[in-house]
This record gives sequence, structure tokens and C-alpha cells, in this order.
Amino acid sequence: MVALNDPLAARAHARAMEGSVADAMPILPPVADDLPDGVAAGDLLWEERIAAGGYASRRLARGSRVRLIDLEGDACASLQLFNAEMPTERLNIADTLKIQWNAYLGAGKFLLSDMGRVLMSIVADDAQTHDALCGASNAASNTRAYGDGSNAGPFPNARDRLMLGVAKHGLGRRDVHPCLTLFKGVKVAADGATLPELGPFAPGRTVTLRAEMDLILVVANCPHVLDTRPWSITPLRATAWRGPIAGDDDSIRNATPEGRRAFLNVDDYYRR
Repeated sequence: MVALNDPLAARAHARAMEGSVADAMPILPPVADDLPDGVAAGDLLWEERIAAGGYASRRLARGSRVRLIDLEGDACASLQLFNAEMPTERLNIADTLKIQWNAYLGAGKFLLSDMGRVLMSIVADDAQTHDALCGASNAASNTRAYGDGSNAGPFPNARDRLMLGVAKHGLGRRDVHPCLTLFKGVKVAADGATLPELGPFAPGRTVTLRAEMDLILVVANCPHVLDTRPWSITPLRATAWRGPIAGDDDSIRNATPEGRRAFLNVDDYYRR
């Protein structure tokens, strides 16, 4: 044990830790051996393993791809998005569902801002169990389910983890808004009941998103608010790389009249 009254020994100990790799941390510089075909190693922007109960945030350029992998089958990614240039513009879940006439998001769908612009598109999805209805867990829900659900406790909640993520970009509690949850699904029955699809699922399920604007992305990996099992959450992997912006012939852009208008709103924003 390092003597607390010996700063030189403490410094030596700290420096000896250089190069150590924790189970969950960003990899700097980012390295990945499973990038898609055609993606060069130099295009890699972000590689991070997000712990069970952890969070991450990242600023991403327009055109970037973000791949999230449920490594062990029980991750739960609560996602929030902001226009990096003007963070008062952010993901609007209600409009995202209303404009696409669909409460169940997956490949080919897009995530809309509160100003009618596409923030991200879902370009690939082999999970197909997501939730745009229930929102993030909070301190009260986690305390009821598990015990101490605060940020400093053993069972942290998604809302408070998202608050830590937005704080890294100068934002605060009031900026934490309704989220999209990936890898845990909720369906609505004919009688209005919410039917959770919580797993555990097969390991390795993957969702890939494309940034349609310069973004701040924040993700928390905490149990779903409807999960009544004992604390069950496993690590999440995030990888991002540079890519081209959506072209005029993009299939997601042209799938619906509403989508074309939302992408035109993005074009108009960047035409300034």
C-alpha cells in the first residue's frame, strides 16, 4: 500500500499504472479489429467498453457511424442526442414516433429533433428489441427495485448517469430529456398494457446508427425501468468511425415523404 503521507511514492505508484487497461474504459488511441469492410483503421473515432451501470458521451461529426454491441446479452442503452452546435435542439421521441407512424424503431428508421431535423438514422439492427415509450430509470425506481439507486450507490440509475454524461458538455439536469432505449423492448397490448421484452438475449446483438448532424451522443447502460429481475445488466461496447453523409439517393431519406422533408430540413441547416 502506498503511504498517504509520501507524495513521491504516490506519484511513482500512479506513474507505474501507465498502460494498465481496465475492464471498461475508452481505448486511446482507438483500436478495433472488426471494423466493417471498407473502413480504414485511420477512420476509427471511438472505441469504448461501457460498464454495467456505466455511461459514456461523445461529440461526433456528421456522417459518423456508431456501432453499439450488447456484449453479453443483457445491456440496456439509454440514448440521448443533441445538436452539438446548439444543444437546445435535441432528440424528440414523441415527434420521432409520430412522424414515422410507428412506435417500434429499427433499421431504416430515423431519430428526429424537436426542430424537425434528422439527428441520426438506424442503418443496421439485428437486435429488434428497443423501447421508445418508457424512458429512463431514475433514482426512485432503482431504489424501489434494488436498494440505493443513486449515482454513488451500488445500483445507479439511467437518468442520473445521463446527467453525468451531459455535464461533460456544459449541460445540466434540465437537459436530460426522454430517451430511446436500445436492446430492451416494450410492446403495447391491445388493452394498452406495456409488455416488456427484457431478455437476457443472445450475446453480440448489434445496432449501427449514422449521425445526420454534428452531435453530442450520451448513453447510459443501466437496467430498464420495467425490469423486475434482480440487478441484471452487462457491458456495452461502443465503436464509431468516420463516414460519408447521406446522399440524395439514400434509402432511409427517401423511404417516406415525412423522411424526405426531415432530411431537407438538415440540408437547409447546413446550407447556411
